[in-house]
Amino acid sequence: MFKKIISNGVIVFKLNKLRANCGATHIIKATFSNISSNYLNPPENSIHAPINDQLVDEIFKFKDTNISNWIIENKVDTLCCLYKNLPVKNKQNFLWTLALKYGVDHKHICHLADKLLCTEGDNYQQLLARETTLKKALTPRYHWLFILMGRLEGGVKFLVDLRTDVLELLSESADTEKSAIMQQLNLTLHDLLLLWFSVGFLHLERITWQSSCDMLQKVSDYEAIHPIKNWVDLKRRVGPYRRCYIFTHPSMPREPLVVLHTALCDTIPETVKGIEEAEKRIVEKTTALSVQENVNQIKAAVFYSISTTQKGLQGIELGNYLIKEVAKEVTREFPMIDQLSSLSPIPKFRLWLLDNIRQDATKIFTEDELMRIKNILSTNNIMEGLKKLLNNCLWMNDKEITDALKEPLMRACAWYLYREKRRNYALNAVAHFHLRNGAVMWRVNWMADPSPRGSDHSCGLMVNYRYFLSETEDNSRNYIEGNKIKASEGVMSSVLQADKLRNKC
Repeated sequence: MFKKIISNGVIVFKLNKLRANCGATHIIKATFSNISSNYLNPPENSIHAPINDQLVDEIFKFKDTNISNWIIENKVDTLCCLYKNLPVKNKQNFLWTLALKYGVDHKHICHLADKLLCTEGDNYQQLLARETTLKKALTPRYHWLFILMGRLEGGVKFLVDLRTDVLELLSESADTEKSAIMQQLNLTLHDLLLLWFSVGFLHLERITWQSSCDMLQKVSDYEAIHPIKNWVDLKRRVGPYRRCYIFTHPSMPREPLVVLHTALCDTIPETVKGIEEAEKRIVEKTTALSVQENVNQIKAAVFYSISTTQKGLQGIELGNYLIKEVAKEVTREFPMIDQLSSLSPIPKFRLWLLDNIRQDATKIFTEDELMRIKNILSTNNIMEGLKKLLNNCLWMNDKEITDALKEPLMRACAWYLYREKRRNYALNAVAHFHLRNGAVMWRVNWMADPSPRGSDHSCGLMVNYRYFLSETEDNSRNYIEGNKIKASEGVMSSVLQADKLRNKC
């Protein structure tokens, strides 16, 4: 028998002195034989990609030959150009061809595993040789093709876009077993991009009004949280008392990978409007003739928007590194800053809230709160009443409604962020991002974003995740390894109130 150990991507088989009759591989053979018989050929009803099969076969025949690299890369470049011009369906068929035809040879792997199992334990040189051979066989053949693509001019960007297509294909595929084969191609691309986009290769760049027009346009286009209205709005976001930083990559110099907008304030704002109010307060305290930012009044840096721009880099951490780099930059530039925080949206909270009200409204509202809201809405069907009310942002202009909803929604939101989990981590993606970075869930803010977008996502609520630089490492480790969320007393007080209400039910 053998014990399988995976370390740093290298598969090692530790053999016992007394082996069975290599029976373990018969199960492996049967499994891969079943997959091969069903999936090593594309479905009969598929539309074959109009990429010459001979071109792809010819490229792979060059593997492990001494032919000049420029000849191979010229053909790979042709392949990339053809792929870019394909319609979506044909792109997907080409990806299936790569995954099914140019992956690993499962029968060959089983044969090599048999040979490895039957190797004498004291024959160390032969054992290493066969392990090396097996490792090579376990590397899909398209891995070599992706390496060649990455060497081309614009090749890294091509692979990022290629992975975007792969992820979309996986999201549409309903065949679990077949998707597992495509997932291997996805993981191969992910691992390559993870190496190429390590933080050491990234370039931190500040965007100002003097930056190139195409870069400013991309920053505007990629803004996902607070859409930029016009050029005047954009000028303000890259101007005084604001900082906009991006990460770029040497192979994609004109393309922002992740964009972080930061506001320089005198205190941590509770609302989007509070950012502008903080700027006005600082300006009022500044000498009228001064055109410089008032360094002495800037005491807080607030990360109010972070957007990743490349879907193909999904699963590759860039945003957390950008926040850490920007934190270093702003504290170096403004020594008085002693408060670092986000002002973050809470996507999908409204949907979660309505779903929980539908299931059992008494877990969200107390009896007195239910009675009050029913009277205001003039209906006993609180689910339908609130669903209609929260369908737009007009309710935020009604003081009676906002007063009635404030306490229960703040309480429910704190519970949602702190208690709702997915695989033992925060269900909310933004919460997970900041908690993984080592932030503290510090304050839930009422009516923080009354825009239609803010209302649709979270009934206007936002949250501050506070960064205490001396604690971020411990907080991150406790969250990632122990699933523990660090939260302020204010947040925990709301969570405990929600716990009592739910336990009472």
